[in-house]
Formats: sequence, structure tokens, C-alpha cells
Amino acid sequence: MESAEVARRFLAFFEERGHLVVPSASLVAEDPTLLLVNAGMVPFKPYFLGQRTPPSPRMTSAQKCVRTPDIDEVGKTTRHATFFQMLGNFSIGDYFKEGAIPFAWELLTRPQADGGFGFPEEKLWVTVYNDDDEAASIWRDKVGVPEGRIQRRGLADNYWHMGVPGPGGPCSEIYYDRGPEYGDEGGPVVDEDRYLEVWNLVFMQSQLGEVRSKVDFDIEGDLPAKNIDTGMGLERMAAILQGVDNIYETDTLRRILDRAAELTGSRYGRDLRSDVSLRVVADHVRSGTMMVADGIRPANEGRGYVLRRILRRSIRNLRLLGGRDAGLMHELTAVAIKAMGEQYPELVSTAANIHTVIDAEEETFLQTLRTGTAIFDTAVEETKRSGGTTLAGEQAFKLHDTYGFPIDLTLEMAAEHGLQVDEEGFRRLMREQRERAKRDARDKRTGNLDVSVLDELLTGAGGEVDFIGYRHLSGDARLVGLLVGGANVPAAGEGTEVEVVLDRTPFYAEGGGQLADHGLIRLGNGAVIEVTDVQSPLAGLIVHRGRVRSGEAQVGDSAHAEVDVERRRAISRSHTATHMVHAGFRRALGESAAQAGSENSPGRFRFDFTAPGAVPASVLRDIEDEVNEVLVNDLDVRAFHTSLDEARAMGALALFGEKYGDEVRVVEVGDYSRELCGGTHVARSGQLGLIKVLGESSIGAGVRRVEALVGIDAFRHLARESVLVSQLAEQVKARKEELPERISGIVSRLREAEKELEKLRAQQVLAVAGSLADGAKDIGGIAFVGHRAPDGTAADDLRKLAVDVRGRLMSRPAVVMVTGVPKDRPVVVIAVTEGARERGLKAGALVGIAAKALGGGGGGKDDLAQGGGSNPAAIGDALNAVEYAVGAA
Repeated sequence: MESAEVARRFLAFFEERGHLVVPSASLVAEDPTLLLVNAGMVPFKPYFLGQRTPPSPRMTSAQKCVRTPDIDEVGKTTRHATFFQMLGNFSIGDYFKEGAIPFAWELLTRPQADGGFGFPEEKLWVTVYNDDDEAASIWRDKVGVPEGRIQRRGLADNYWHMGVPGPGGPCSEIYYDRGPEYGDEGGPVVDEDRYLEVWNLVFMQSQLGEVRSKVDFDIEGDLPAKNIDTGMGLERMAAILQGVDNIYETDTLRRILDRAAELTGSRYGRDLRSDVSLRVVADHVRSGTMMVADGIRPANEGRGYVLRRILRRSIRNLRLLGGRDAGLMHELTAVAIKAMGEQYPELVSTAANIHTVIDAEEETFLQTLRTGTAIFDTAVEETKRSGGTTLAGEQAFKLHDTYGFPIDLTLEMAAEHGLQVDEEGFRRLMREQRERAKRDARDKRTGNLDVSVLDELLTGAGGEVDFIGYRHLSGDARLVGLLVGGANVPAAGEGTEVEVVLDRTPFYAEGGGQLADHGLIRLGNGAVIEVTDVQSPLAGLIVHRGRVRSGEAQVGDSAHAEVDVERRRAISRSHTATHMVHAGFRRALGESAAQAGSENSPGRFRFDFTAPGAVPASVLRDIEDEVNEVLVNDLDVRAFHTSLDEARAMGALALFGEKYGDEVRVVEVGDYSRELCGGTHVARSGQLGLIKVLGESSIGAGVRRVEALVGIDAFRHLARESVLVSQLAEQVKARKEELPERISGIVSRLREAEKELEKLRAQQVLAVAGSLADGAKDIGGIAFVGHRAPDGTAADDLRKLAVDVRGRLMSRPAVVMVTGVPKDRPVVVIAVTEGARERGLKAGALVGIAAKALGGGGGGKDDLAQGGGSNPAAIGDALNAVEYAVGAA
């Protein structure tokens, strides 16, 4: 039974029993405390916590998940994986144990011909929590599981909670007996390799207070409504149903693994090392494909860092397998898309975007490997020169952080040189960096607020803040939450920085690339709050950040919220312009030019999109012309809500990686652009006035950025450019249309003149070679030349002069030192004849003496070396130091 069929049967079974089938949420978690969705129940937490009303009391899903704490173990074992899918059925205050337990048993044991999984009843064992007599009784008396196959376990194994105050309860797990060839008899309490867990049923029945650890917490009482949360690992179930030993041999992963073996000339099962690498590649390519499909981009922090690490581990292991060519990731990504496409059709529709991102990361990393290897060799040389046997953690971290060099590669290459690596120092620096990144991302969104405080604010707002900003730019409300320094307070006085929650608001919270509204909140008691930022740290919660300008703000006060109208209008123009430019790029470059981010600010916007390389200037001009023609037509801009399926059917563009609910908001600009969007927009395209594209550049692997102006800012920019062009035309005495050719000619002549000047300067520098050699100072039988060249002399000319003078003194023991200041920093070159080297004088050692005096460093060979420093005033000291060293030889 293929994986897609396993998921289909699970969802169909529960749909027939009154469950709403909920599509998988994005891997990008709404929960600000999580980087990625790591469990099937994560999207349902707001329902379990009472923060949101569920669309149905019974729900079921096949949820995409990524877990990375054990990423280094992936491949080394057949149990660890980063991406997995969790099948689950959920009851919010509906059925409880008496419903969940029979459901699970029926689906597992029903014959496959009747839509079940066909497990023999005698092969199934169950565990229950020690004190859960109710669950044990249902298994024994209602389902009919023999007492001997029902085992009791403690808190560590059979009790669930979220690690924080909230719901919790006992759980019951179902295990499949794979047979005596896999281990000892005696049930899951004896051997969990033989008895494989296939399903976990969580019975949320208690309200937990303080949670100190997995097994140490306080139970405050019963929940007002009991809930069910279950989870079945799709990959593990597929392995059993397909009769294979582990998840890497199931249909989806095995297809990627086999293709990787074919591309690299290896074979799975031949030896442990290649097996590990093939498993890493199979898991990571699938994980990376799914993450990119959800809009995550490779980066050096947060979830982007997780993706980058996963992709680079794949590329690294392909190289270990012998795959040296570029393009291997493209081949494997295509296999992953095909393997997972039946379950997730969006992989197929966004395949071009996925390939663009992953191909670019592969190309970048292959270059990184080349660059990093050179840097690594230098670090090894420095370590050995100092007599060390361990590469410093700081060096390993720099290789990783600056050059993208993976630590496993550093460890392997260090071992080849007989060195160890300070892994603890490296991992300490990595932990510090990750904590900073997580804090930065969390603070932006939550403002350092504790999640429990956010929950309280959401409750105070009645479960969800009513956003009225699409229709109104001001409105009456009530102040329901007030925070100072992240803590709930009843009041705040003049000058205090505050965070405010209203029960309804016209203020747009930053999101979808659109900057937050600014404005004022006037309270009924006369107090005024100036709003400078608006965020939505939890779904349904809108937090206004600002300062109490006058009076005292108090919770419960009536309020009148007023958005800064001009700022909102300017931002709305930018947002509508972004939609139109996006449409223009897709028309010009194809569907692969997918939006990868944006920022809509007053009068200015930027638009990021996926592309394999730079967009020609002529294409940019054509797109700009096309969009401005659309503006002139003054098309109607309208927004409406519809179902996600209907929006897709009408061709509405769902942005790559965005999360959408069943109902979506569609924004249309005539027939030119149609996108799913929650932002604010103008009423007609003509209100934009003008769009001026400023330029295009790269901002990362496979991602380009266009910046543009809109409205009066675009007109002002063109007016300034017009004045500048007129001034240039006047200066060069040419018509405006002749400027490009005329300026090109001037630049060419300047470059030729600069080349001639360089030749003259070099000739002047070298012209003194004879007189310098003739004037060499005799120091104990060694001819010494110490010369400072004129400032601005190129370093290459300094080197040529030193070699020329040395050539004139070849018949004698001689040391030639030439120094100068090419570009603000002093450079020194020392050339030594063979006779001087026989006297023990070496250019590299002498340069070290000079460079130390200059406040820098340097090195080279015995006959010729170069160095530099940061203190031009110390050149005289450097000359004296080298002369002294020559005399002491």
C-alpha cells in the first residue's frame, strides 16, 4: 500500500464518521515559539486552549512536520528523519475515550478490501497509563483485547502535556508485533524494536498548573471539555504495510534514495558509510523540497538556517558518494516532487519555483566548498605552525558562519590532517547564534511577550480582535488589554511605552509585506496614545505599540482609533503596485518568477522573486512600460472573499509559501492581476499615478530584488533625474539623446589616460632602481637598500622595484626593502639575494619584523616576501628595525 493510499484511507475513514478533513497547515508555524510545525496537533492548539472556535468538533488531518534536534543522527540510524507526516483525528469536546479507542481499532483491523489497514488482531498490543482504568476497561471489555496484551506504563511513557500550563492527560499507544526475528517477546515494555508503536491516543482531561518536567507537574482539576488528540506516523505505517524494515525503504524515500545511488554510481546495502550518506540524501532532499514549497528560503538564521543546513548536508553527502557534478540536486528534487505530488499537488504546480531555490543553493554551496577549502587549509597551517593539534572552535565557527562550511566536513578534513576540532567551542558559538536569531525573530513578532500573556490578551479581546480597517480608517472601540514591559497593567501614565489591545480596530498589523499603520488612539478620559507599530503575534490578536502622549490610559476605557490616513493611502498604493509588478514579471519571465517577499512602505516598495540570474535592463523597461500602461487605463481594484478552491479555479495567484484558510480574500486589478491577499489597496489603478523601477539585484541564492517608487515619490524622482540630465547635457555640450554616447566616449578616454598615467608612474618608480643599487649601504659586508616610494605607488610597482634593485645586486649579499602607502595602509616588500640568504637572512622573517612595526603582518618565501600594516607613520621605524636586523646577522 503506497503512502498516499495510507493517508487517503485514514482521512476517508474519519470523514465517514463525521470528521471535517482539514488540509495540512504550512510547515511555518503560527505559534511564535516554534520555528517549524513539529507535531500533528500543533495547528489545533488554539482549539484545545479555547482561543478559537473550531470549524467542527470532529476533525482529521495529514499534517506535514519537521523535527531537527536529532539531525546529526539522520542516516546513522533508520529511525531518525527530519520530515514526516502525522495522521490524526481530533475531538474538541465531542467524543472521548469511548469513541477514540474503538475508532483506532476498527481502522487498524478492518480488512484492506473494506478500506482498512488489515492488521491481524493478535499482532496488536496496547499500553495505557498506570492509573487509567477507564481506558484499560474499554480496550478489554468493549474492544476485546486480551488482558495479557494490555500493558501499563508510567508518566514518562503514557502521559502527555505541552510542557507549559494548559491541558494534559493520559495516553494509550497501539503497537504492532513484527515477530521474533526483531527481538524478545513480552510486549512493548520489553522491546520497542520488535513491538513498533503505530498510534498514540491522547486523552486531554486535566488542567495542568506548574509544569516542571515531563514527569513533574501539578494537576489543578478537570478540563471543562474533554478532548482527543491522536497521532499515527504515516512513514512508519507505510513501512509495515509495505513489508519493509524501515522508513527509508518505503515508496517515497526509496525512490529518492535509488536515484541518488544511480547518479553517484553507488549501491544501497553495499557498505555502512554509503548507506548513511544515501539515507541522509533521501531524507534531506524530501525535507528541503517540502520546506521550500512552504516558502522557506535558505538563510543564516531561523528556519532558513534549518533549510540551508539540510540542503547542504545533502550536497555534501552526494560528494562523499562520488557525485561531483552540479545539477544532482535538481534531479533528486524532481524525484521528490513526483513522489510526494499525489499527496501535495502544490508541489507540482510550484515545481519551477522549488527548483530555482534549490538549484541556486547547490550552485552557491559548491562554490562555498571551493572557497572554504582554501580558508580551511590556511587555518590548518596556522594551527600546525603554532604547534597545536586542535582547530579552534572559533575557526570552525567562522568557516561555518562566514563561508557556509558544514562542521562534519571540517571534522573530516581536520582528521585527514591529523588534527582534532574544538567541537564544544564550535557548538557553544552555534547555540549563542541560534538563540540570538530566535530571540530576534520572536521579539519582532511578540515584543518579548510571554505566550501566556498573549493568551490572556486574546481572551480579553473576546477570542479575536475585530479588524474594521478595510472599510474604515477610524472607529470606536474599548481598551481591553494594556501592557508595560511585557506585563499586564491596569493603567499607564503619560510618556509610558505601552502595548495596547482594543476589541476592534482599523489599524492594519504588519503582515504580507505591508508595513503597519500609524496613528492615534483617543481614550474617553481624554488620554491620547500615539501608535507607531502594530503586530499580530497570534492569529486573531492585534497589538498596538506606542507611547501615552498625554493623560492616563486605563483598561476598560472607551476609545476612538484613528489611522494616519496619508500614510495608509501611500502604503496602499505601494501594495497595489507590488501586485501589478508581480503580474508584469510573471508575464515577462514565466511562472518561475514567483514572489519571495516584499515590503510596502509609503511611496516605495520592494519586490523579491525567484530567478536563476539577473533580469536584463531591457526586460525591466518593458515591464515598467506595461504596468504604467495599465495604470493609465484606470482599472477597477476590488477585493472579495471566497473559498480557496473557487479562488484557484478563477486563476487567483496564491503566493509561494503563504498560508491560507478555507475562506480567502482575493484582490483583483481589472483582469491584469488577481492574487490572494489580506492587505489594503487603492480603489482604482489610476490612483497609483506612476511606477518607476529603480533597479534589480541579487539578495541570495536564486532570489532577486526589484526596488521601485510609486505615486508622487516616483514623479519627484523623475523630476530630479530630468534636472540632472539637463545639467549633464549642458556640461558636455550635447543634446540629451546624445548623452550616453558622449559620456561613454569621455569615460573611455579617461580610462586610457589613467592607463598611461599608471605606466608613467611605474616608469618613474623603476627609474630610481639604478641609483638605489649604487647607493646601497654596506652593513657588515651586506648591501642594504631601504627606500620609501612616493605615496600612491601601487603595491605591484613596489614589488617590481624591489626585484629590479635586487637584480642589480645579485653578485653581492644584499637585502632590498621597499615600502610605500598605496591606499592609506603601508605596504612593505623585501627581496634578498642568495648571498644574503647564505648569511642567514630570509625575506619572510625580515618582513615579519617590518610588519610588526607597522602594526600588521605578512609573509612569503625566503627570497621575496610582502607584508603590511595599519600605521603609515611607523614606516621609518620599520626601515630602522630591518636595518638593525641586517646588521645583527
